[in-house]
Amino acid sequence: MEANSPEKIPFFRDPEKLSILYQFLSIVAVGLVSYYLVSNTLANLERQSISTGFGFFEREASFEIGESLIKYSAADSYGRALAVGFLNTLIVSFIGIILTVILGTILGIARLSSNWLVSRLSAIYIEVFQDIPILLQLFFWYAFFYEMLPSPRQALNPFSGLFLCNRGLVFGIPEWHPAFKFMAAALVLGIVIALVLKRWAKARQERTGQIFPILKVSALLIIGLPLVVWLMTGMPTRMNVPTLQGFNFKGGLSISPEFTALLLGLVLYTAAFVAEVVRAGIQSVSKGQTEAALSIGLKPTHVLNLVILPQALRVIIPPLTSQLLNLTKNSSLAVAIGYPDFVSVAGTTINQTGQAIEGVAMIMIVYLVFSLSTSAFMNWYNKRIALVER
Repeated sequence: MEANSPEKIPFFRDPEKLSILYQFLSIVAVGLVSYYLVSNTLANLERQSISTGFGFFEREASFEIGESLIKYSAADSYGRALAVGFLNTLIVSFIGIILTVILGTILGIARLSSNWLVSRLSAIYIEVFQDIPILLQLFFWYAFFYEMLPSPRQALNPFSGLFLCNRGLVFGIPEWHPAFKFMAAALVLGIVIALVLKRWAKARQERTGQIFPILKVSALLIIGLPLVVWLMTGMPTRMNVPTLQGFNFKGGLSISPEFTALLLGLVLYTAAFVAEVVRAGIQSVSKGQTEAALSIGLKPTHVLNLVILPQALRVIIPPLTSQLLNLTKNSSLAVAIGYPDFVSVAGTTINQTGQAIEGVAMIMIVYLVFSLSTSAFMNWYNKRIALVER
């Protein structure tokens, strides 16, 4: 036997082989548990003569939904009703995320302001809204709209075409005109050109050091192009103005108290946590970076946009993603104030059809899709802004 030959390790002491064995046993255990749960559930459903499957999607829903982004009536199918709930959840989550990021960023920066009053007001906001449960905030805003605001006949009318009452916010909108299609195309074109200009301006600045006024030019393109199209198509200005008919308003666009209360509660609550994330991210950048930027003559706004935020975002993005996911999942509390989100519509569907397993499974899948989509976008953005070492 050679002296340098490796000693043979027994199977029960080999870490690599044991890890493979443990993984195999774990998979087998999960499979057996899953098989038991599924088979037991199917047996119980069969014993109680409860049908399974998603065939109920085609049956008539027979219930109304107060708010819908698409046409819907009680004569439509359960599938369309669930689509209405999905879109309602999507719109409140999408708008809520945008407003939360904007408000949270402003509050986080204000929290570090050298102005004592601005800093204290931001701190008070953060402490108050973090310490009040989100459900209580939803109840407060819901009660505010229904108890504190007047009826439609005594609606507040700050200016022509805008009414605020316990039925919600009602305001005039432009009547449809073919020019709006071309204005939308011009808006998209302006955004595309602005994005191309941004990449060119960044490459030019890295090459020559010259700063291009990308914000002003982008704003001019995004606003100016649709405005030019509007001028060229005859400047349509006819409005669909709401008018009081009976006990409610007709015409215009109405935003319900339920939607407004839900959006306000989600945004104001989550923005308090986002503000602390932004504050922590900014403070993670050493003061020497700020002092160095100021010493070479950069303006405070340029220091924030070009020096501090690009470095702070590496710290901000991961916890910010968690807060945005929390906002999306907290939107399921809409059922408490009567907003017809996906959970509310799915709950009504379960009560009428008895398809509890399918209903709960759909709720889980929908929120899983929302969460994974948000995480995927934030991870993509995180990689995009990551500082590349050279």
